[in-house]
Amino acid sequence: MKTAILGLLAETPIHPGSGRSLGVVDLPVAREAATDYPVIVGSSLKGALRDRAESKQPDRVMEVFGKPDQAGSLLVSDARLLLLPVRSLTSSYRWVTCPHLIERFARDLARAGLSRPDVPEVASGSALASGNGPLFLEERQFAVSGSPAGEFVDAIGMLVLHEDTRSRLAQQVVVLHDHDFAWFARYGLSIQARNVLEDGTKKSENLWYEESLPADTVMYSLLLGRDATAIESLTELFPGSDPYLQAGGNETVGHGWFAVTVRRAEVGGS
Repeated sequence: MKTAILGLLAETPIHPGSGRSLGVVDLPVAREAATDYPVIVGSSLKGALRDRAESKQPDRVMEVFGKPDQAGSLLVSDARLLLLPVRSLTSSYRWVTCPHLIERFARDLARAGLSRPDVPEVASGSALASGNGPLFLEERQFAVSGSPAGEFVDAIGMLVLHEDTRSRLAQQVVVLHDHDFAWFARYGLSIQARNVLEDGTKKSENLWYEESLPADTVMYSLLLGRDATAIESLTELFPGSDPYLQAGGNETVGHGWFAVTVRRAEVGGS
């Protein structure tokens, strides 16, 4: 079975609905039930890929993506979070992750037949990051106890389309303890107010608040093809001249755009 890793670098805010309404947030992002990490569920991502295929490869849509009475040849996993941009008091922002996310990423790389990095260890209240002295993320302070391994930075780099962006990873990636990262994943996303105004008077008719992942978030998905052509067809959807995918809500206000990379490998032969 052919296998690939789909790298997703957010170019705009991303609103992967639809989570349960909690507190003042009317439209939260979708989250994994066990971990509370933001996620784009596989059915939503597959729908976005199918929409792209309908404009690029209309003659192959049914074969690759299936139809109501027949499964397609492409299998699409959830898009998992790997790097979350977090505001820093000592720099513009940092890309934050944790050992649990790295472990899952390493397992998915191994399943795809790609080289996997070692999973780092970091104590609660500490961080693996470039630089010396204390690290401030939002209002929280962390002691820097070392730097992320180069092999991990290189593994992440294959998910990032733009060379200039890849070159910043080593200086901006931060690895926190799982428990510390969970706080940022739950409470560190942006919340935006949106409104519907009455014609003429401009009086508010419907005010709501929605949660989004910030631009520069890095996610990935594991793709498997039942035949030799499914992954090849997917790769052809993202040529160098147009390597972008829209997924999630708020397309009409410019949200949901990813820069896409596809890294292919083989599992178990052809």
